[in-house]
Amino acid sequence: MTKYLIAHVRQSGQDMIIFPLDSSFGSKSDHAQEEFMRTFQLAAAGANLAGRVVVIWRSGNRTYFRAPPAWHSFFKSPNAYAFVMANLNKELTI
Repeated sequence: MTKYLIAHVRQSGQDMIIFPLDSSFGSKSDHAQEEFMRTFQLAAAGANLAGRVVVIWRSGNRTYFRAPPAWHSFFKSPNAYAFVMANLNKELTI
């Protein structure tokens, strides 16, 4: 089992469950990334956390994420990663 520090926030009227991950997540296949996200979503629901799961990671100086299209503008903003890291407020064990 792995413990994750997450940001469970409400942004623009939407509940987000944001998992900051290490850069190795970016080297996983799309299918593997989707499987991780499904697992995270199930764990979040099991912990009674409202919202959709988003993953965010850095590689070099770039920030990457997987989020619903409607949220892309927020996650593309220059301070999105810093916002997530400043708002880590829950721990989830998966």
